[in-house]
Amino acid sequence: MIPIIDTITRSEDETIALGERLGRLLRAGDVLALVGELGAGKTRFVRGVARGMGIDARAVSSPTYVIVQEYSSDIASSPPLAHVDAHRLDAGDGLASLGWDSAHDPGAVVVIEWADRIAAELPPDTLRITIEHAEAPHERRITILGAESWRERIAGIGFEK
Repeated sequence: MIPIIDTITRSEDETIALGERLGRLLRAGDVLALVGELGAGKTRFVRGVARGMGIDARAVSSPTYVIVQEYSSDIASSPPLAHVDAHRLDAGDGLASLGWDSAHDPGAVVVIEWADRIAAELPPDTLRITIEHAEAPHERRITILGAESWRERIAGIGFEK
């Protein structure tokens, strides 16, 4: 994995905006793996991704109790978004217990929260995003790692430090 972006967002709005900028660049078949502690901003980031894909961000909520939520875009050329939560998986559970066969539609973009629980099973070209609390209450350090193929697609979407 190559570090592509390592940035600080200064507010929830900036975290959402970074997700939105990424969402505009996503294509069917892309898989995003989000890692971060409770309250770090993973779902907020996904709301931004959804907005960038032409999906009503207000409809996006944490899929904790349903495991997978699917959203369709108002943009005809934009793929659907499958929002997955791996938080409730026990050790030894894997992608199959998430319904991965149905969630990983090659015609959709898949975003997985708590992806560290299933990291070994994710496709090799998964874009890995870590969201951490930074110094100020609403600041987040967002680190994006991916295969070389991601570098040109998303380089430059981050915020200056």
